[in-house]
Amino acid sequence: MIIRTDFPYGTTHEDVRIPLPDGVELYARIWRPVTDEPVPALLEYLPYRLTDWTAPRDWQRHPWYAGHGYASVRVDVRGHGCSGGRPGDEYDARELADGVAVVEWLAAQPWCTGSVGMFGISWGGFNSLQIAALAPEPLKAVVTVCSTDDRYDNDVHYMGGSVLAVDMHAWAATMLAFASRPPDPQFVGDGWRRQWLDRLEAVEPLVHTWLSHQTRDDYWRHGSVCEDYTAIGAAVLAVGGWHDPYRDTVLRLVEHLPPARVRGLIGPWSHQYPDRGLPPGPAIGFLQETLRWWDHWLKGADNGVMEEPLLRTWISDSHPPATVYEELPGRWVGEKAWPSASVIPVPYVFQGAPVDVASPQHTGLDAGRFFPFGNDADLPPDQREEDAKSACFEFPVGREEPVEILGRPSVTLRLRLDVPYGQVVARLCDVAPDGSSTLVTRGALNLSARRGRDRALPWPVGSYEDVTFELNGIGHAFAPGHRIRLAVSSAYWPWIWPRAGSEAGWTLDPAGSALTLPVRAASAADGGIVFEAPEQSEPLGVAFPETLDEPRPERLVVRDVARGTWRLEVDPRYGGTRVYPDGLEYAEDAEEVYEIQDADALSARTLSRWRIRLHRPELGWDARVETRSEISCDEGGFLTSNEVVCRDGDEVVFHRTWERRFPRAAG
Repeated sequence: MIIRTDFPYGTTHEDVRIPLPDGVELYARIWRPVTDEPVPALLEYLPYRLTDWTAPRDWQRHPWYAGHGYASVRVDVRGHGCSGGRPGDEYDARELADGVAVVEWLAAQPWCTGSVGMFGISWGGFNSLQIAALAPEPLKAVVTVCSTDDRYDNDVHYMGGSVLAVDMHAWAATMLAFASRPPDPQFVGDGWRRQWLDRLEAVEPLVHTWLSHQTRDDYWRHGSVCEDYTAIGAAVLAVGGWHDPYRDTVLRLVEHLPPARVRGLIGPWSHQYPDRGLPPGPAIGFLQETLRWWDHWLKGADNGVMEEPLLRTWISDSHPPATVYEELPGRWVGEKAWPSASVIPVPYVFQGAPVDVASPQHTGLDAGRFFPFGNDADLPPDQREEDAKSACFEFPVGREEPVEILGRPSVTLRLRLDVPYGQVVARLCDVAPDGSSTLVTRGALNLSARRGRDRALPWPVGSYEDVTFELNGIGHAFAPGHRIRLAVSSAYWPWIWPRAGSEAGWTLDPAGSALTLPVRAASAADGGIVFEAPEQSEPLGVAFPETLDEPRPERLVVRDVARGTWRLEVDPRYGGTRVYPDGLEYAEDAEEVYEIQDADALSARTLSRWRIRLHRPELGWDARVETRSEISCDEGGFLTSNEVVCRDGDEVVFHRTWERRFPRAAG
């Protein structure tokens, strides 16, 4: 990492409040170049608290942009951080309307040229796309990183029409804790407690809304820009990582947006900005790449950025299974169009007699983290144990040439069920000569969603049907002498929430079943894609004090042999304890638990605990938030339990519990 200290412009920054039409003010931090000339503005718009939680990351990039001649602006969403108002649902109409108002306010400032760009990762990438679809006139370009165009089928709530237990639960629990944090008196003054209590009265566990919409209805269509790509007026640089769950959005955006105003970039990365140097690498000079984008679209620079391939992507070479890689082997390739003429669908037809598949309910414990962040235990380990609980079909790779794939594989399976409901998970693995099995990509289908995610259709008991679904996109080269393995299972806990009766599994008939791979022909034009080394501005200087507590394992699997119970304990390791240069002591601790019994889908249970403390010794301010969230199920529905306790010092100022039941309409 190159730490940049000299820039074309000197910089300054200030905190301001941006007024909205209804009188609420949003808290903003603006870094600006020292110049008398107006400059374009760049906006990052998040609920994650610019004064503490994202401050270290913000200081890596916003001053860097300011030093290159942009006003770089970080704004907290309504009801979060030091912004006014009450929190709402993620990406609701109020949030997006506020975002449009912020864009227009920035464009109207005397120091702005009137041209605005938006950027962000995850939540900020989501609302950048969604606000671009509302087409405010000043918004000329966006950079969306690790985001989605489809809120139902490519987000943290549902996968293939099934409830994503791992993140439907964990992210709802995380946002409950995050939304319960107080504003900081150093920035909002003595009214912080009154503002906090008002905000807490509006807090509602998001899981209530998400489980109330178990098929792809109008709730999920809102904010899903795939409903109408033509609504997006701004130029879009879409960025993803092969180890991020949202990478398919990049492929869809470069397919559906006009080539004259879209480019795609997919690296080997996890759910992180590509310049941060977190595993897996290699990292790239991402800020330099985005600067070229901004210079072209916001300053009119003829810098060749639109002469790059429509899609630049990393193709990984075969590699041994591991839960973390500092850097993956592979290479960069470019595609001038997508779909690409160099990628041909090649079917691999199954062989053999019909096979009954009734996977143990704990199949999936080696799935890895749904959102890898670059931690040591994030990625899937060797898949041999998972493969043993699945039906496997193998295809040899020749001894001379690799089989290189780029895009979304698909499977067609001929299945028979003896119950009305079930689920199927397909994993594509790269099997080395020593037998080790590396997960390449995967996909899932709730069989009640086989005719569309907007409906729930029971299976005709005792009948065969053919189902087809896609796996997540990937760029991978299977080495000569390796084997391509497709493993299919009827369970995948804790990613996929099981349904009563699904323990019976299904019968798979290889006749009529096939794997289709997007096989890419090597091109003489593959070389020549290079990136600068990553650079950032000077770090904020946050300290991470050592604690006396023994750290928990990141992912611990516990088996109770007598009870037949499996428990996965997860420490998500978002940030831990840190001390900021302004004196703020911020501590957080989170734990997730996923439990299930081998032969009982109704035993599935999730638990999340959060503890957050914000302490300013010089102000005598000591605020604490504790939450507990659980989901369980019975034959007819989901049972949720949530609790929030907030303290000002030793005084409990807020305590609320929610107990809800949601009928199982699909999921």
